[in-house]
Amino acid sequence: MAQWNLDTVHSSVNFSVRHMVISKVRGHFTQWSGTLDFDEAQPQAAKLEVKVQTASVSTNDPQRDGHLKSADFFDVEKYPEMTYKSSAVEVVDKNHFRVQGQLTLHGVTKPVTLDVEYAGHGRDPWGGERAGFTATGRVNRKDFGMNFNQALETGGVLVGEQVDIALEVEAVAAKAKAAS
Repeated sequence: MAQWNLDTVHSSVNFSVRHMVISKVRGHFTQWSGTLDFDEAQPQAAKLEVKVQTASVSTNDPQRDGHLKSADFFDVEKYPEMTYKSSAVEVVDKNHFRVQGQLTLHGVTKPVTLDVEYAGHGRDPWGGERAGFTATGRVNRKDFGMNFNQALETGGVLVGEQVDIALEVEAVAAKAKAAS
């Protein structure tokens, strides 16, 4: 099984959530790391581990980011990190997998399934080996104790419960160094 490091320079951890029922707010995390054990010939044996620094949340609005860091949401002082550890991989077809794992967020651990597309692998200009993946999933923020909301005069609530997760991952074989 080949070991890979997730290249945070060429990857992203993104999310989106409904705002006022009518639109979606998108955000990402700027500080995170991860490792992957993956062999194209045995994808069902893959293992993934990711750690995200919750204080690195960014929605391109400092006021909203400050609120997200507060006890109403991520409570970054008390829970500075969220983690995801895979527990099983189901092969859907050659380039598609369902990764089951445990997400620990806001002091709560719950199962989360990611739908993963494998984009392939190849050599980079520096002699390293890289592989690409796209993963999507969905969580209910209330399952993790993030219950803040505000009722709207027009009906509905300020912040949706369902949070869509979208990961774009470029992994570098552990023997290779990530390039700029």
